[in-house]
Amino acid sequence: MSKVFITCALPYANGPCHLGHLRSTYIPADIYARYNRMKMRDVLFVCATDEHGTPIAVRAEEIGKSPKEIADKFHKMIKNDLDSCDISFDYFSRTTDPIHYEISQNFFLTLFEKGFIYEKVIKQPYCDECKRFLPDRYVEGICPHCKGEGARGDHCESCGRHLDPIQLEEPACLICSSTPEIKESKQYFFKLSHFGSELKEWIENNHDLPLNVKNYALQWIKEGLKDWILTRDMEWGIPVPLEDAVGKIIYVWGEAFLGYISSAAQWSKKENKPWEDYWNDKAIHFIGKDIIYHHTIFWPALLMGYGCKLPANIVAGEYLSLEGKKMSTSKNWVIWASEFLEKFDSDILRYYLVVNAPLTRDTDFSWDDFQRRVNDELADVLGNFLHRTFSFTGRFYNGEIPEPSALDEFDREFKERIIEIPDLVSGYIEDFKFREGLIEIIRLAKFANKYFNDKEPWKTVNEKPEDAANCLYLCNQLAKTLSVILTPYIPVKAPEIMEIMDIQNFEGLKWENAADFLPAGHKINKAKPLFSKIDDLIIKKEKEELYNNLKDDDEMKNIISIEDFAKIDLRIGEVIDAERVEGSDNLLKLRVNVKEKKLQIVAGLAKKYSPERIKGQKVVVLVNLKPAKLFGIKSEGMILATSDNLSVLSAHNAEIGEKIK
Repeated sequence: MSKVFITCALPYANGPCHLGHLRSTYIPADIYARYNRMKMRDVLFVCATDEHGTPIAVRAEEIGKSPKEIADKFHKMIKNDLDSCDISFDYFSRTTDPIHYEISQNFFLTLFEKGFIYEKVIKQPYCDECKRFLPDRYVEGICPHCKGEGARGDHCESCGRHLDPIQLEEPACLICSSTPEIKESKQYFFKLSHFGSELKEWIENNHDLPLNVKNYALQWIKEGLKDWILTRDMEWGIPVPLEDAVGKIIYVWGEAFLGYISSAAQWSKKENKPWEDYWNDKAIHFIGKDIIYHHTIFWPALLMGYGCKLPANIVAGEYLSLEGKKMSTSKNWVIWASEFLEKFDSDILRYYLVVNAPLTRDTDFSWDDFQRRVNDELADVLGNFLHRTFSFTGRFYNGEIPEPSALDEFDREFKERIIEIPDLVSGYIEDFKFREGLIEIIRLAKFANKYFNDKEPWKTVNEKPEDAANCLYLCNQLAKTLSVILTPYIPVKAPEIMEIMDIQNFEGLKWENAADFLPAGHKINKAKPLFSKIDDLIIKKEKEELYNNLKDDDEMKNIISIEDFAKIDLRIGEVIDAERVEGSDNLLKLRVNVKEKKLQIVAGLAKKYSPERIKGQKVVVLVNLKPAKLFGIKSEGMILATSDNLSVLSAHNAEIGEKIK
């Protein structure tokens, strides 16, 4: 029996999953895992939460908690999100597990002993106030390229360029806001440049790599690879296992990949099976577009240095936008998995995110299109065909599949398509073209509805009973076949179809038996609706909630009349309490005293102000703003701040509650 090792990109444990994560990575990987199990291949499907790195450490420092507390919370939240979407991992671990520490340190030591990791003295920002070197994300300043403010020490959001923290203009420590000085520090580098030719050969000769992955990787190869710093001066992370490296940890991208291995190792310990057999047979990574570089350049180079077999394929899902706009968690222009799955079935989400566009192309989530596809395709096409088949079988044949007789040309065409569809869909899934396989299924269901209509069994059951029997015989066979080949896509509803058809042991059903026909006389159960239509009012409500939460900066630039301005009620307020909004890097929940009342306000100021820094400040507040929800939290006003660097407007000598005219 062939073995398959399947992984998903490790979700970072500083926030919950949104629909973009599910679409690009976890749903496609789950489809592939479920399909391979049905092909009777031995599958090991693993993942873990990525729990180290500076974002978690920074947030922990700002809110006065330990990084592990934050990781604990979001590990549980992410696991619940993935479970709710029926992602069928064999093991889901975390990179704070002791086994992961052991594997990562041994991996580092092996590369060091082989000469692929070396020491180098570099210049780094040092905060004299905090008494420490500052890892890249602990520094913010002005981008040297585009002059954008708020650039991080590793990346500029404005122009997208990769940065070194010492390049920043007007740098500031993210924790204390003081200006760091530049000092020399010893770090450890990985000889990435050594593997350029090997990586190029592997990428060019791997004909299974999707073009979006291959083209992106080769672009970096052509530009030339530079050695990569593999350590950081931090407490939060896996300590570098060398005597003269006290206070240094392994860079998160130097150990997070090994979460695939450590999760598999924990599975091995539990199941008493060697994970290495799966990796050495066929390893497939499912990732998002944003980490193609890491998985096609850095990770394979690390494996080459260590002496491991490289993954067989890397499948990268492209981005998901929302209602035509880029998703933004800071503006709450996002749909969180947990909130969506509280209201809608997981299967219709899986269906929509797969059928909407090929995985290798950016696509958009639209509430209107979501409703249209669910109503038109799942309810009216697939659901209607199944319900009519089961209802008519129950009404005309006492719930037993009728005995067929001589088939006419139309019957034979239909039968042939039933027999062919499993292999057709299988071919697409093998090529990671999940959408194309699903489209073929819906196309056949449309054909089946036409066949049913043209055959008119409600008439021919009395006028020409052999025709009605042939029709219901073949329609039941397609229903059974669909229940099998839909299982990877909609793993909740597909077994419900099997239950109606009284198919036993459906969990062990093989893909190769999908087109095997049920015998005439097989008894099926009573029909029940499988897919419900989504009402217009439900979609209207979802769109209203989404658009109410969108903070559109351009609206503040529109010209208004003096009458409109007169409606604005601006007061001086004092921030009496402040805390970070969990799950967001940008939002603070504030309690503001404006004398007449105390307002709860959610403000996008967290990148500029810590809760401690803004607490006690006098601020200018728009107090008569219509309440809205941000991140599910009611916000009753707005704090005025500049658009460029988020500096709050204040009036130190004014009285609390004083109105601005």
